[in-house]
Amino acid sequence: MKASTIEKVQEETLVEEQIGNNNQIVLYNDDVNTFDHVIDTLISVCDHTDEQAEQCAILVHYKGKCTVKTGPLEELIRQCSALLEAGLSAELV
Repeated sequence: MKASTIEKVQEETLVEEQIGNNNQIVLYNDDVNTFDHVIDTLISVCDHTDEQAEQCAILVHYKGKCTVKTGPLEELIRQCSALLEAGLSAELV
């Protein structure tokens, strides 16, 4: 392959990787769920550490929303569904 062809393939791959990671789950504040429930759910569903889950819960409480996970759409669909089933307000964007 010529150098320009290799560069073009590498550039296309980088663009595809960036597009693939633009999916995110946004968690919204509500007046129903406790901090403990939100934290426990983020740990079990999104594989957050204790600290990550606590920080997200605080951001959601004070800012109204927080991106809690980014990644491939197939994985996020499953995780967002699990958050909704747990009674949290979340959406894929």
